[in-house]
Amino acid sequence: MGNVKRRIDYILKHNIFIQKIYKYVMSLFFRSLGVFIRTDEKLILFNAHGWKYNDSPRTIFEYMASNGKYSDYKFVWALDNPEKYEIPKCVKVKMDTAQYFFTALKAKYWVSCVNIERGLNFKKKTTTYLNTWHGTPLKLVGNAIGVRKDYDFSNIDIFCYAGNYEKEIYKRDFNVGENSLLLSGLPRNDELYKVTNDRILGYKKLLNLPVNKKVILYAPTWRDSLDNGKSYAIKPPIDITYWQKELQDEYILLLRTHAYTNKILGFEFNEFVRDFSQYPEINHLLITADILISDYSATIFDFSILEKPIICFGYDYDEYSSSRGLYINLEQELPNGVTWSQEEVIRKIKMMDYQNECKKTSEFKNKYLESGGAATLKCVQKLIG
Repeated sequence: MGNVKRRIDYILKHNIFIQKIYKYVMSLFFRSLGVFIRTDEKLILFNAHGWKYNDSPRTIFEYMASNGKYSDYKFVWALDNPEKYEIPKCVKVKMDTAQYFFTALKAKYWVSCVNIERGLNFKKKTTTYLNTWHGTPLKLVGNAIGVRKDYDFSNIDIFCYAGNYEKEIYKRDFNVGENSLLLSGLPRNDELYKVTNDRILGYKKLLNLPVNKKVILYAPTWRDSLDNGKSYAIKPPIDITYWQKELQDEYILLLRTHAYTNKILGFEFNEFVRDFSQYPEINHLLITADILISDYSATIFDFSILEKPIICFGYDYDEYSSSRGLYINLEQELPNGVTWSQEEVIRKIKMMDYQNECKKTSEFKNKYLESGGAATLKCVQKLIG
């Protein structure tokens, strides 16, 4: 079923004609229906990426659900498979069903890190919409990519950002209004500003990681389908046998692919290399990691909060930057530029001046992330008070 949904998503994203017809007809239908549905002033609808109960909306929900000040509010979570989750103090609905859209039309408040309207346009004037987004953009987003130029977030009432770098991107490429922007950072990242040694050890124990080994987290970005939506595979040029031989005495390697990736090629997991792609709490992985290896993922910005070394393994940098596009020159801006081969990655790890690398990451963080650590509170106060 998941593959079918991904296939439909691919068609809607890549066939402009079908997309326009779908958007016009369904938006008109739900706007008309909304006239007959009364707004519930105490109802809040949350969603994240559909397939998971995660990201900043979860952080906001759990804060509100545990705070007596909001005990008279009704919380609804929308998920692709709501039966898989036990979420206290809320009602669950299945994403993209009649019940989901009815709830959206009824709710006074929307909280999302992607979209509530599912690519449509039916928000009522009585609805307040908070969108946290889901990462500081490194690669092009919205109207900056492809032939689509219809991204319009002008009806979002509150939109989070962490600094001037991304503020200008959201205004230009998502059409977010200046007055909607909230300088807060991401609520999901608040935890990353409050890390202690005890928390690191606690998460290592939770993840069953050896305390006598350093942790490398490899978290590559999502790559679009190359077979018209049939699969979303990743196959980095990595010889795991070589990595294990060079690093296993001192390190273990955790793999975390993007949630949309449904094929991981070239990896055989063992005690040295472990698959955490389906693990729901990415912050646990970031906090336990001593080094991040990524490519063009927004995870680079998140990890920089921890001020630990970052290696950009950009084996397809030229191809990716020309086909997808990037906002900054990674060779110049990232703490270590771009590393092109696995041999160079291994060499950097083994010869690393750890404290100096931490300092470089700190400088990168301070340049791009101007706000963070109290985003949840700022969002809730702005949304409700």
